[in-house]
Formats: sequence, C-alpha cells, structure tokens
Amino acid sequence: MKSEKKGLKRLRSLNITLWKNFCFLAFFVILLVGVICYLIVQGSITGYTQDKIRGVGVSVGGQLKEMANNANLASLFSADEYIEKEAFENNVNIAVMTLKGDIVLPVDQRMSESEREYWEDAHKSIIDRISEFEGSGIQFATGNVFTYAEFTPFASSPESPNYIAVRYSMDVARGTMGFVQRYMIILGILVILIAFLISYSMAQKISDPLKSLTTSANKMAKGDYSVKFASADYREMAQLSDALNYACAEIKKSDDFQKELLANVSHDLRTPLTMIKAYASMIKEISGDDREKRDKHLQVIIDESDRLAELVNDVLNMSKISSDMNRINKKVFNLTDFLYGIMQKFEYLQELKGYSFETDIDPDVYTCADEGKIGQVLYNLISNAVNYTGEDKKVYVSLKLLTEGGRARFTVRDTGKGISKEDLPSIWNRYYRVKETHSRPVKGTGLGLPIVKTILEKHSFDFGAESEQGKGSTFRVDFPVVPPEPPGSSAEPVQ
Repeated sequence: MKSEKKGLKRLRSLNITLWKNFCFLAFFVILLVGVICYLIVQGSITGYTQDKIRGVGVSVGGQLKEMANNANLASLFSADEYIEKEAFENNVNIAVMTLKGDIVLPVDQRMSESEREYWEDAHKSIIDRISEFEGSGIQFATGNVFTYAEFTPFASSPESPNYIAVRYSMDVARGTMGFVQRYMIILGILVILIAFLISYSMAQKISDPLKSLTTSANKMAKGDYSVKFASADYREMAQLSDALNYACAEIKKSDDFQKELLANVSHDLRTPLTMIKAYASMIKEISGDDREKRDKHLQVIIDESDRLAELVNDVLNMSKISSDMNRINKKVFNLTDFLYGIMQKFEYLQELKGYSFETDIDPDVYTCADEGKIGQVLYNLISNAVNYTGEDKKVYVSLKLLTEGGRARFTVRDTGKGISKEDLPSIWNRYYRVKETHSRPVKGTGLGLPIVKTILEKHSFDFGAESEQGKGSTFRVDFPVVPPEPPGSSAEPVQ
C-alpha cells in the first residue's frame, strides 16, 4: 500500500500540468507576438526614415541645382529660406557644407554653438565616407542619426565642391518605440495573469470531475454500489461517468446475484444434507433390520445425494462453460430420438408426482450440434417448466419443422403464473430467480437458464422466451435442420 502511495506521489498532477502548459503557451504566444511586432515596427520606422531623408535630400538637391547658376546674395538668402522651410516641414536638419567643413547654408551667423558642433560631427562622419559618393549620393546611420549626403553645384567650385547633408534623429522614434515596448510588456504581463486565471479555472473544471469520479470509484471498490458517478460538462467525462454507472449497476447486480446464489445453494444444500443425516440415523437406530423400511430410507438418501450432485454439477458446468474450458464438438444426430430420450428422465414425475407431459414431436428431425451440450439445454428447459408449471402439473413439449429457413423449433410451455415484462429480460442472468411464491418448493440454483443461454450462444442458435402473467411461459430454441450424416463421419470440434 505504501509503495502504491509513493508511486502516486511520483505521478504528475493533471491540474498542475494543464495549468503549466497553458501558462507556458500564453507566455510563448505573447513573447512571439511582441518580438514580431517590435521587429515589424522597427523595420517599418527604419525603412520609412531612410526613404524620407533620401526623398528630402534628392528634392532639396534638385532645387539647389536650379539655383546654382544664380550666385548673387538674393539667391543665397532664397536658398537659405528654402532649406529652413524644408527642414521645418520635414522635421530634419539640412545643411550645405564645403569639403573643409565650412557651413554654406544655413547662414553660419544664425547658428548657435551647439548647432555648429552638431554639423562639425556630421562633417567628420561624411568626410570619412566621401569616397563612397556616387551620382545618387550616400546614406548611412551613426548611432540614432540617419544621414543622406550628395554633391551639389550650389556655391561650389571645381576645385572645392560642396555637398548637401540631410540628417534625421531617431531619438523621438526610438522614444516612441520604447513607450510602445513598455506598454506591450505591461499588456503581456496582464495577458499572462489572465491566462493564469483562465488556465487555473479550466484545469479545476477538468480535474474536479475526475477527483469526484475517483472518490466514487473508491467507494464502489469498497462495496458501496449506491454511489452515482455524476455526469460532467464535457462529452468524454459524461461518457466515462455513464460507463462507470453502468459498470457499478452490473457489479451490484452480479453481487446481488452471488449473494442470492449463496443463499440458494446454502438452503438447497442444507435440506438434502439434513435429510441424508436424518435418514442415515433412522437406518442406524430404527430400520436397520427392517428391509422394506431400510430400502425406503436408503432411496431417500440416494435421491437427496442425486439432488446434491445436480446442484454441484450446475455450478461446475456454469463455471466451465463461462471460462470456455469446454469445447463445442458438433456432430449430426437425430434430435427427435434424442428428445424422447431426455423425456424419459422425467417419467418418474408422471408415476410418482402426477405430472403430465403433452408432446407434439415431428419424426426424424436431424440437426448438427454438440449432443451433450444440447442435452443440458433440453433437460434444463424441461426441468424449469416442471418447477414453475401450475397446479395442473402440465408441461407441453414440441419439436416442429418450420416451413422457412431450414429450421426446427423446440418449445416447452408451462401453465404457471408467468413472468412479468420487467423480469423477462433478466431470467437469462446468472443466479436469477423470479421472486414469486410457489405452492411447491422450487429446486435449483438459478443457473439452469444461464447455462442454456451460454451453450446456445456458443452454437449461434436463435432462442427466446415469451410469457404472460397468469398464463405461463414458453421457451423456444431454433435448431438447424440437416440431412442424416453418412455412417463413419466424424464430429466437428468448434471453439
């Protein structure tokens, strides 16, 4: 028991496993979405910025080129205003510089010291890449600043050409991205917390019914068959609950049947044992020297011993047939003659107890089956009719050829109280007896009809029962009709 508990401790909890997996999935999805969004936004901003400063640089460069032929002061001031206007509208910094770093535009006198330092740093980075200049200019990034530069003829000389530089700082954009990142982190944490609560709720919703089923199953294992396995919100759980309820009902039924069998067998064994002991004592003490009395008493002992043997054989036969220890050995035989032979075993009831057997049996009906097993079937059905027939003690037995299907139908009918529709399906169950009072004691263990059912199912023969309360019951078996087997043929063993 301790080892089982240790084994259970080593097993993972379904509740915790579901919770962990759901939280991990939520975290992974949030992380993946966050990374993808960050890369997309960053790439979009970077691409947009590069396209923007290149577009501004090309546009301004083209405009300055048109002004290049007009080198008077008015043109210089006009270009200065134009650059200032373009820089303001596009939120960029624009300047025209010489290769020595002198600022041509905007007008140097209007610049602050920090702006001059800004353009000096820009000039150094551009001069380092001056060899890369092409007709369309160059574009590069240093830190958070994107720069576009190209040569311009404005205020240039062949010995010392000027260039235009357009710069854009990503500080604002990166600040915005950082702001978005913080919100995404906060949103991710909130989503993970919500996923935690949802996963916990779902895990509880799944595991709680399982815990309830386990508790009920433990009660059932301890013999409490009154438990009910409650259905659940999920189809699979509901199917499991229904299956367990069905299993519980069947186990309870089997347990009740076994208790009833124990009671029946105990009663049926006690009576003949008591009779055997009583008559043995009578022989010893009273009729030992009286041959007539002694023979009579010995016959009672023999009859009760036969009854004990019949009870034991019923139990053993049911056990063997159910465990498939017995094989079915089919062969062709005369069912008509065989049935007459079975009927002879009940002749003593006609002579001693006033029973009447009405027969209607067609001649020379042959079938293919296990002769010994079919003998058990016929004997048990007729014996059952004897036990439950009415006060007239009549039993009707017939074996008639059917017009269709190549079959012969055996029927046995009693005139007893009959069986209710509710009880009729249960008569084939083990240890079952209709709970009715009878004017005569009913012998048997409740195994006769289950033995009949098992044997006929192994043969795949059709059988059934009909009954109406107050009018008795009729049991039927349909046998396949075959031609007589030629002499020397062997039996056919069937599992």
